[in-house]
Formats: sequence, structure tokens, C-alpha cells
Amino acid sequence: MRFKIDENLPVEVRDTLHRAGFDATTVGDENLSDSPDPNLAAVCREEGLTILTLDLDFADIRAYPPDEYDGIIVLRTQRQDKYTVLAIVERLITPLRSETVNKRLWIVDERRIRIRE
Repeated sequence: MRFKIDENLPVEVRDTLHRAGFDATTVGDENLSDSPDPNLAAVCREEGLTILTLDLDFADIRAYPPDEYDGIIVLRTQRQDKYTVLAIVERLITPLRSETVNKRLWIVDERRIRIRE
């Protein structure tokens, strides 16, 4: 599984995913910082990458239909500090190994993962 990590997430998310055996790059790694959401989505679609973001716009299935992407994961946390975000990403590792993200939208909060196809 390959991820593109949005610029609104700490770069340590990339490291966490790498340690778990996933391929992950940040928006900054690819000089896509400040790219509009549709541009980032297009790059992810073309390259077959799962988008990992805090941006709730990506949860709008009318704008970003899950079946057009290799996966969209939106973290919807009450707190967006580095510790909270990294803890949630760590908790995602097990479900990522057993569930498919392809053509799905995952909305992840502190307690649960909601999956929409």
C-alpha cells in the first residue's frame, strides 16, 4: 500500500508508516505543498496513492468519489496535535494490514473507523 501524506499532517506520519512496512511520501517530498485539493487528488489518482489527510474536504464523496481513488483516509480528530495524530496513525496500522482501502473512504477518529465505499 502506498500513501501520500498531506501537508497538514506531521512528517513523522511518513516515518510511522515506513516502520510498519508501507510506502509513504509527503506532499512536501514531492514539491506539492500549497497545491489545491483537486490537484493533489489528481496526482494521487494517477499514481495510485492513498491520500492521508486531516482535510475534511476529502470526505465529500461528491467531490472525491471513493471509487475513483486507491483510497482516502481522513483523520477527524478532536485535537490535531502531533501526539494525537501519531497515536491514531499507529492505531491504523493493524486495520490497514487486514482491510482494503482501495476505492473506499475511511473516516478515522479517536474511537472508530467508518468505512464508506
